[in-house]
Amino acid sequence: MHVFLEYIWLDGYGKEPNIRSKTKIISWDDPSIQFGLADIPDWNFDGSSTRQADGHSSDCILKPVRMYRDPFRAKAMAYLILCEVYDKDGNPHSTNHRSLIQDDENDTTWWGYEQEYVMSINDRPLGFPGSGYPAPQGPYYCANGTDRVAGREISEAHLDACLMAGLKITGTNAEVLLGQWEYQLFGKGAKNAADDLWISRFLLRRIAERFSIVIDLRPKPLSGDWNGSGMHTNFSNHEMRETGGKDLFDRIFASLEIKHADMILDYGDDNHLRLTGTHETQSIDKFSYGISDRGASIRIPAQTVANEWKGYLEDRRPASSANPYLIANWIKGIMDEASAS
Repeated sequence: MHVFLEYIWLDGYGKEPNIRSKTKIISWDDPSIQFGLADIPDWNFDGSSTRQADGHSSDCILKPVRMYRDPFRAKAMAYLILCEVYDKDGNPHSTNHRSLIQDDENDTTWWGYEQEYVMSINDRPLGFPGSGYPAPQGPYYCANGTDRVAGREISEAHLDACLMAGLKITGTNAEVLLGQWEYQLFGKGAKNAADDLWISRFLLRRIAERFSIVIDLRPKPLSGDWNGSGMHTNFSNHEMRETGGKDLFDRIFASLEIKHADMILDYGDDNHLRLTGTHETQSIDKFSYGISDRGASIRIPAQTVANEWKGYLEDRRPASSANPYLIANWIKGIMDEASAS
């Protein structure tokens, strides 16, 4: 029988790479034997077309690291294959941000990514009139009705596809800007959770293709008094959830503040247009934290404090376009340091 394998990887377009994919079809002679990741061969691609090699030595290697059910070929034996990129000498490519994360089976980190995005057509948010603007934002958040929501069919199709693929999507909602949506994705382990986020973005773009809609991940797709798009990142590890204590969280806050300027460089291009101190953000050049404060860099959930400082934190700084591997690498390092102190 035929097995459809959609190889998915990230290209070399900076810290916010594009998602690439191509399909391989292989034969599987014994369907009674379970097909697994070890049965998927490495593959190559033309790195000169993805800013990952030059034309004189263009081969790059795709090494499969995760597999998911392919929701677009549900009736066939088909999988989405997330790959890391290696160079021709067998080393992680310089654009392979996943390889930066020091992760293993003992990783106790939990992650909740809140991915915001805007659906657009002709470079305008879906639902906007051909010229001018709709009524000011306010009635669109978690709304219903044709006059207040645009793109629900895409959001619902994406939700279904994520669940079919095995992703732990926990919710979705219309956001503050008309044509803007959010979904929440939970994962355990820094690499695994970031992997799932990239696959969820792949599924979203593929579904939007069917509607001739563009998925806009820019942090401020529309200037003026309109909300930007972020990717709030909720995080914890075993010590934060089970041991806790204000001292542990204070060490995390101190480290986050010291590293703030460096972290912001990896938190999304043009994020300064979103992090202005308005629209539920802190200014990009400031670091702050506060209990239930959605205008802070780091929000401390009230239940974390009420539970004797046991629980999670929310980093509200990442842009919607940010690379989750880079975010996870920073935050995991800070949690590990604080737990070891």
